[in-house]
Amino acid sequence: MKRIYISFLLFICTGFSSKAQELFAFTEPASNMAARSLGLRLNSTIFKDKVLNYNSVHVLPEVMLGISKKVMIHLEGVISNQGGTVYILDGASVYAKYRFYSQDDIHSHFRIALFGQFAWNNAVVHQPAIDFKGHNTGYEIGIVSTKLANKIAISSSVSLLHAMNNSNSNTFIYGDKSRNAINYTLSVGKLLLPKEYVSYNQVNVNGMLEFLCQSNLYSGKTFIDMAPVIQFIIKSKIRFDLGYKYSVSNTLERSAPNGLLFRFEYNLFNVLK
Repeated sequence: MKRIYISFLLFICTGFSSKAQELFAFTEPASNMAARSLGLRLNSTIFKDKVLNYNSVHVLPEVMLGISKKVMIHLEGVISNQGGTVYILDGASVYAKYRFYSQDDIHSHFRIALFGQFAWNNAVVHQPAIDFKGHNTGYEIGIVSTKLANKIAISSSVSLLHAMNNSNSNTFIYGDKSRNAINYTLSVGKLLLPKEYVSYNQVNVNGMLEFLCQSNLYSGKTFIDMAPVIQFIIKSKIRFDLGYKYSVSNTLERSAPNGLLFRFEYNLFNVLK
């Protein structure tokens, strides 16, 4: 199994000849969406809850706003099945990113951005790992850098998270000292198809591998996840992602570490004044 991981990583890290995408599935790059554009996303995750022994399903509708070439904002809702067949609104979040550095060359660029997120959630807190996609109320601040060179995009981020008490008297039960954590990520993506551009109607196919890590600042416990992703871009407007995230190392407990991500996205350009 380890040989498969290494082979896939080497595969996506080799070969440079044309333009690559940097639209990662589990992380955000330093680059922004186009200015004055509007993006609509529908994210869906299916994770196996090992504690309650059911499929935990989260549906996350998202609106993305390209305010300018340096600033973008995401507004996201969180709907889950809460262990049953009835779906309810669990929470929501707002995410903002400011790109403050950009170095552009003919076939490459390097960018750095600051980002922040505030999330609200009303679910019962049932794991010490902090997760703003349907589990915790709190905030996150961080920095991300992304390098694009022809067919390869590499992105890395580090951020500080703070968990607050959830609504409906659902407090963070793991102690005040355990409310803070650090996230750090590494994402690598490669343009697989087309080999050469001959038409605007060609579908872009991207392969990527992402590493998602978190360490609790008090306990020192950590998880490391790996997530291979296949992505399809149609006419630079429509996007489909399919990814599978699974735990490589886990001393920081989570109820559902492994599962699938599906994403549909549609972008509208030059629609904001």
